Amino acid sequence: MKRALPILAGLTALLLAYAFYEAIWVAPMERTMGDVQRIFYYHVPSAWTAFLLFFVNLVASLVYLIQRSAKADAIALVSAEVGVVFCTVVLVTGPIWARPVWGIWWTWDIRLTTTLVLWLIYVSYLVLRRFSDSSETPKLAAVLAIFGALDVPLVYFSIWFFRTQHPQPVIGGGGSIDPRMLHVLLINWLAFSCFALVVCWWRYRLEMLRRAVDEAESLESLMGVQP
Repeated sequence: MKRALPILAGLTALLLAYAFYEAIWVAPMERTMGDVQRIFYYHVPSAWTAFLLFFVNLVASLVYLIQRSAKADAIALVSAEVGVVFCTVVLVTGPIWARPVWGIWWTWDIRLTTTLVLWLIYVSYLVLRRFSDSSETPKLAAVLAIFGALDVPLVYFSIWFFRTQHPQPVIGGGGSIDPRMLHVLLINWLAFSCFALVVCWWRYRLEMLRRAVDEAESLESLMGVQP
């Protein structure tokens, strides 16, 4: 298992490089938006990866509430941390695309607003985990994670059921996409998902090591005060 992580990391780096090449040089140029549309290959996969990580956080949080599993709690924390990073990429790349296309950096569109709310919920989750030392913190965080997960389908389906300025879905919902663009999009999503897996795996190992050290220090401190 120790060798698997470096191997996966190396393969992921190659896949990310290949995905970048496909997105910048191979994918056809969109006729109306031009090259600025290529940010689509980073914006959309980042959103999908964030949704996937928040789903993992939801499942791990539910498992923790049922079983009080330390491993499930660590997975919940790690997936939330990496999910927030990818959600931040979504919120940054969106305005970069919107400025030349819409003429504005931001508008309080339903899709944009719900995405910002989702980001704020999970940032609050991380703040709670970071600055609260209560024994009830993991339980409270798990409940907050379940609440945050409810916003994910609202973000995803907002452009299906509401009139929005955000572009309509190109996959499903009556939308269409050039097969070559779809191919590049899926390659980038695979690359981003592998990257998220590598980071989560490394971060999980670090988190479990930190908890083991804290437990050992607590035990040592307890033994030190005994007569």
